Amino acid sequence: MSTTTLKKLTFIEFLEQYPDGEGIFELVDGEIVQVEPTRAHKNVARYLVRCMDREIERLGLDYIVDKDIVIRTVKASGKEQGRNPDVGVVLSSVWNNNVSAYGAVTEPIQLAVEVVSTNWEDDYIDKLDEYQRLGIAEYWIIDYLAIASRTILGSPKFPTVFVHQLVDSKYQTQAFKGADRIISLTFPEINLTTEQIVAASQMSKL
Repeated sequence: MSTTTLKKLTFIEFLEQYPDGEGIFELVDGEIVQVEPTRAHKNVARYLVRCMDREIERLGLDYIVDKDIVIRTVKASGKEQGRNPDVGVVLSSVWNNNVSAYGAVTEPIQLAVEVVSTNWEDDYIDKLDEYQRLGIAEYWIIDYLAIASRTILGSPKFPTVFVHQLVDSKYQTQAFKGADRIISLTFPEINLTTEQIVAASQMSKL
């Protein structure tokens, strides 16, 4: 990540100053920060978008899935953040409420997916708290490189998909490894395993 501004911005100011067409950015502690994912990271996100799009079309679900949905979150301190999940799933009615607006929402989306990078604490700690606080119904953490600590992943460490589902305003968590089929409330019939997601990264070809 690289910071592009020193001025402390609100969420609206972040949207107004978003460097459109120059990459992916988030608002973190009042600063515009560029997110620079690897190609493997992007491969995983792209694969998930395809899988979820197929499910939406197959079952006629009232969702839109996209890689560029910016959402307004709030930290425990009350500070506004602007997050851009690697994959976002939002109700069509929410997305189409104002189609002339940019791709940013303040309402809770249905599902946020973060693909873990070297700054893994952001996904496991900061974003988890912010997404739970906002009321996002489901949050996936895709740790395809098993990069988090042993406290989180266990020992030995294996690639894991954590699915957090909101129950009484708190996330309940399930962990999926290997050939486990991922259980999702948003996509209850999706046939997807951690092995398939890891393979989509193409890291095995290096």
